Amino acid sequence: MSSVFDAKGFIDEQVAAVRKAVGDGRAILACSGGVDSTTAAVLASRALGERLLAVYVDTGLMRKGETEQVSGTLEGLRVKFKVVRAADAFFGALKGVSDPEKKREVIGRKFIDVFEKEADGFRAEFLVQGTIAPDWIESGGQLRDRIKTHHNVAGLPETMRLRLVEPLRDLYKDEVRQVARALGVAVSERQPFPGPALAVRCLGEVTPEAVEAVRAACAIVEEEIEAAAKGGAMPLPWQYFAVLLPLKSVGVHGDLRVYGRTVAVRAVESIDGMTASYAKVPFEVLDRISTRITNEVKDVNRVVYDVSNKPPATIEWE
Repeated sequence: MSSVFDAKGFIDEQVAAVRKAVGDGRAILACSGGVDSTTAAVLASRALGERLLAVYVDTGLMRKGETEQVSGTLEGLRVKFKVVRAADAFFGALKGVSDPEKKREVIGRKFIDVFEKEADGFRAEFLVQGTIAPDWIESGGQLRDRIKTHHNVAGLPETMRLRLVEPLRDLYKDEVRQVARALGVAVSERQPFPGPALAVRCLGEVTPEAVEAVRAACAIVEEEIEAAAKGGAMPLPWQYFAVLLPLKSVGVHGDLRVYGRTVAVRAVESIDGMTASYAKVPFEVLDRISTRITNEVKDVNRVVYDVSNKPPATIEWE
């Protein structure tokens, strides 16, 4: 985190840089609705106006209510956008894939398929992305080891026709939030959400049933932690979510033996996402989360809490 970072100066500089990079051309922008891509959308919209189209892809892997929330945010910011519904295509491409690196590569390629199709319709030659420094640092290259492939960096296919424009590439998350505040972006404080979405919170093969389970579990974690923070029971963590594990364990429902799935709850404190410590969530909050998940999420009978820091762990499980 830099106390001397000049958000306003950065905005002026990058609006000019995007305008210069695209010239008289057109661009589409990959928008997930998170802080990074929404901030990039506002910057690029200032630079290009009607020559920019933000594209939000409903992959079927998003959180509860995500598509409606993103649409409302972009409308409020007066950014020209389009929603593309492509759940069948993404689930089809992910069928049989369980390796986390392969998932990210598959998702990266599928995103580009969608963006190139939309670019053709919009007559665009450029793709604007909300890539930030941790994305390319963790994706490896040169002397850096690959921690995990970020779909918007190492997950991009070599055959991609679109030319990349990445106005936030050298910023860390805390700096992006400063830029977002200066731009009046309503989601400036929103917790991070991975580009591959719930696909990397379903360990093992990604199926519609698994995604539905982890979507419901993530919603419960968010609701209970945000309610506890609002009520003064705890500070709001930097990031908090659920992960569906690819294992089963014995449990009891009523008088019946069940063989159910396990959900891990993850909450961390961080500044820039490069390091993190697990959040000390009060036991009563964890108790409510566990009770709700095992009662409300189909086939889940066990909930565990992740007390790992980064490093040695990463924030997301994949």
